[in-house]
This record gives sequence, C-alpha cells and structure tokens, in this order.
Amino acid sequence: MEKYAPLYRGYCAYAVSRGTTADIGPGSWRIVDGKLYLNLNQEVQVPWEDIPGYIKKADQNWPAVLNR
Repeated sequence: MEKYAPLYRGYCAYAVSRGTTADIGPGSWRIVDGKLYLNLNQEVQVPWEDIPGYIKKADQNWPAVLNR
C-alpha cells in the first residue's frame, strides 16, 4: 500500500518545502503524477499552486526537516 501513502510521512508538503513540518487538514490534498501530497489547510494550497517548484524544494529538504 505504499503506492497510496502520502509523501513526507503525511506532513504538509508546503511546510516541508519551506524547511519545516506541519500537520495537515482534511480535504487539503492533491495528487500529482500519481503521488499524494497533503497540505495544512486550503489557504496553503493557494501558494502550493507552483506545484513543481514546491515539490522540488520539499524533496531537497526531506528528510532533514525531521531532525530540526
């Protein structure tokens, strides 16, 4: 079932792209290229619209953000 697991252990993808972690809210998610990304809330999804850029930043920051 890893195929359907959210990235970044279920933390907010936008927060991870900013170098930190945050919990997520219901209904604040997006599937991109078959991968599930969760967000803190609907407001965060507005800046998250630059999806490729934020995914690149989040991938660079992960998993180092867990050690902060």
